[in-house]
Amino acid sequence: AREGPRPHGAARLGSPMAAGFRDGTGQEKYRLVVVGGGGVGKSALTIQFIQSYFVTDYDPTIEDSYTKQCVIDEKAARLDILDTAGQEEFGAMREQYMRTGEGFLLVFSILRVKDRDEFPMILVGNKADLDHQRQVTQEEGQQLARQLKVTYMEASAKIRLNVDQAFHELVRVTRKFQEQECPPSPEPTRKEKDKKGCHCVIF
Repeated sequence: AREGPRPHGAARLGSPMAAGFRDGTGQEKYRLVVVGGGGVGKSALTIQFIQSYFVTDYDPTIEDSYTKQCVIDEKAARLDILDTAGQEEFGAMREQYMRTGEGFLLVFSILRVKDRDEFPMILVGNKADLDHQRQVTQEEGQQLARQLKVTYMEASAKIRLNVDQAFHELVRVTRKFQEQECPPSPEPTRKEKDKKGCHCVIF
């Protein structure tokens, strides 16, 4: 039976379809996922595509699902579009929609990159125990790390090579980044500690 369009906000997270899967009508079906950080305009892009309407108010999305039928390159296609949450508190959903999506629209704002140019992260080349099957050289990994301005290391979950080191190094990088972003307040002098009176905060 032909599946009718789902209502706004009703996401169906079933098993992934084969790319270009055709339903009973011969129409191609694609499951597309819109991803990106919070506040970059993922929902605005999606709603403009679906409804030809620009959303001016920012309302953080948890997860919304849309269906659109259109003709692309003279071929009819049904698009199931999942507009995902960009907020960190909804990160648990990511594994599910990354597994079920067929195509991904990665969105960022050209006005900012989370208000900074660098992020606390490291690049890890895993499965180092399979060096005889290597297709990415160590130099290529290091070159990518240099471009991203991050630390590079190779690891193996199987033989526990650099597993602890990878996570420990990430904590060090994160700690350093946070210290630079929010330096600790200077310790009050003894004179300031001895001061008495009402401490007021004006907003």
